[in-house]
Amino acid sequence: MNKKIIFFVVAFILSIGTFCHAQTAEPRKPDPSGIKTGTAGDISAAKPGEPTLNEVAEQVGKNKISINLVWLLMAGFLVFFMQAGFALVETGFTRAKNVAHTMAMNLFVYPAGMLAFYVCGFAIMFGGVGALGTLGSFDGLNHETGLTIFGHTFGLFGGKGFFMSGVYDVAVLGFFVFQVVFMDAAATIPTGAMAERWKFASFAIFGFFVGGIIYPLFGNWVWGGGWLASLGSNFGLGHGHVDFAGSSVVHLTGGVLAFVGAKMLGARIGKYNKDGSPNAIPGHNIPMAVLGTLVLAFGWFGFNSGSTLSGTDLRFAVVAFNTMIASCGGALTATLWMWFVRGNKPDVSMMCNGLLAGLVAITAPCAFVSPTGALIIGLIAGIIVVEVAFLVERKLKIDDPVGAIAVHGANGIWGCIALGLFADGMYGEGLNGVKGAVTGLFYGDGSQLIAEIIGVTTNLIFVGITGWLIFKLLDKTIGNRVKPEVELFGLDFQEMGSEGYMGIKMDKNSETPLSR
Repeated sequence: MNKKIIFFVVAFILSIGTFCHAQTAEPRKPDPSGIKTGTAGDISAAKPGEPTLNEVAEQVGKNKISINLVWLLMAGFLVFFMQAGFALVETGFTRAKNVAHTMAMNLFVYPAGMLAFYVCGFAIMFGGVGALGTLGSFDGLNHETGLTIFGHTFGLFGGKGFFMSGVYDVAVLGFFVFQVVFMDAAATIPTGAMAERWKFASFAIFGFFVGGIIYPLFGNWVWGGGWLASLGSNFGLGHGHVDFAGSSVVHLTGGVLAFVGAKMLGARIGKYNKDGSPNAIPGHNIPMAVLGTLVLAFGWFGFNSGSTLSGTDLRFAVVAFNTMIASCGGALTATLWMWFVRGNKPDVSMMCNGLLAGLVAITAPCAFVSPTGALIIGLIAGIIVVEVAFLVERKLKIDDPVGAIAVHGANGIWGCIALGLFADGMYGEGLNGVKGAVTGLFYGDGSQLIAEIIGVTTNLIFVGITGWLIFKLLDKTIGNRVKPEVELFGLDFQEMGSEGYMGIKMDKNSETPLSR
């Protein structure tokens, strides 16, 4: 009996050893360099390890689209993080008694605008764009409503994708995620210019209008195949109005709304004396504003580079470099201009706005200009932001606490004009259905500059009028501005129901913390 038991135990051990040997007879060696990782066996094939040529081709195509989608979404996540930058900049440049209100606007504009973009904004903007070439062959966004005049079609708005119906596709949904955060950036710009006196209810409704109507309509005309994009194919004006990442579509739209809104809202109490001279109303936290500026600069790499819509388009490296050097140029000249021309010391807040001005200005031309061109664009942007800030405050008597009009409005214009001047003909082959690459005036095509000017002018007129109508409607119904006593006390408790800084009692006049 014992011999039988011993025999079976030995046989079992030998069988286990044989099995283990069979399973580990030729183990794959570790691959620390990664050179050998990924073989024919990793390709989906009817016969594992022996893919056919067609199966290899399909895998290559799928990998390309996968890379593009991953790149697009990662860039979109970076752009979303810019919302934190906007919140920090605007809150730092405003007073301590209004921090919860300012932060709340920067938070709520995201869901308000996003839901409006989901309901109708995306369809209006991209419902007629056709197939998303770099993201796959799905062509469900195929209905553009327009007018045909003298044989030329003028696209006005898209007609597919309301509530994202009928476009349940990985490419379209990924594209939506990327595009909605650009809309969010445009909608949040006015919150800085109108801070410290804007009624929250009015702001909230405004966010829906921007995300659902104003931003998508102009965006369609430029990015959705609309009439501004067709100025080249219809009338021979370069490649039409070109805006690679949003100097006009995003920043000028937000800047114009900021201008109209701040003008209609009026200045903060105490901003201007009886003779019209302005008083400085310093922000409560410069470190917060500086941190927000750096967050925005970081996110801007996704904003511009991600607009290739393709991780396999290596031009994004040039875009990233141009974005960086333009921002540094803007910060440099804004600092020096304030230091030696407009004042006697470097101004930290203008350093921030100079850096942001360079970023706004390079957003449209970032893919179409050389590094030298990008630097020049940024250097000029830094001077523009200072001079326009003084113009807005002292001549136009518009109270803009954060300088949004100068940063986004003025330099949104400059960015488009700069594209029409500095585009060097090295990129953009076939863009908007026009042969050749995008080329500006300095490189031989003055018609591109004309197209840029038409696009900018259209934005000023369309966004200015629609923005005025919406603000006027809100003013007649629920009102845009808080009551004077609310403004003097601070918007945090009166508008939001809680103080921004708990545990600290503020002297509402001097803003000095008082011990309890």
